[in-house]
Amino acid sequence: MEITGTISSVLSLKPNPGIVWSISPDETVFRAIELLAEKNVGALLVMEGEKLLGILSERDYTRKVALHGKNSKETLVGEIISTNIITVTPQHSVEECMRVMIEHKVRHLPVVENEKVVGIVSINDLVNWIIKAQNHIIQQMEDYIHGRYIA
Repeated sequence: MEITGTISSVLSLKPNPGIVWSISPDETVFRAIELLAEKNVGALLVMEGEKLLGILSERDYTRKVALHGKNSKETLVGEIISTNIITVTPQHSVEECMRVMIEHKVRHLPVVENEKVVGIVSINDLVNWIIKAQNHIIQQMEDYIHGRYIA
């Protein structure tokens, strides 16, 4: 089964499509956790101005701070971020991004266009988009079966 649609279409369905939550590498991990909770997100982009340096996820916190007995109020974000950043463009397909996430075992992908961060997509965003797309197709089929289909 091929999943059609682009990341651009996924971003447009997000509640705040143009907003990307980020944090400086010089902030404390505690502040990052506060921001994750406040914004109800699972990852923050780590940026210095417009430059994407890495990504900080809840997984990074648990594996690099909590399990190592570090203090989140003393540890800086820059010390624990994932720097092997995998990015996508708005033109990537939903299917391509799902493959990338599975292959690299990541749950968030920064979306970059012309070297500028324009968004971030999560596995949840992609799953929600797929469900909406499938529901739309089902509705079209039902309309066709019941004679409500307009060509």
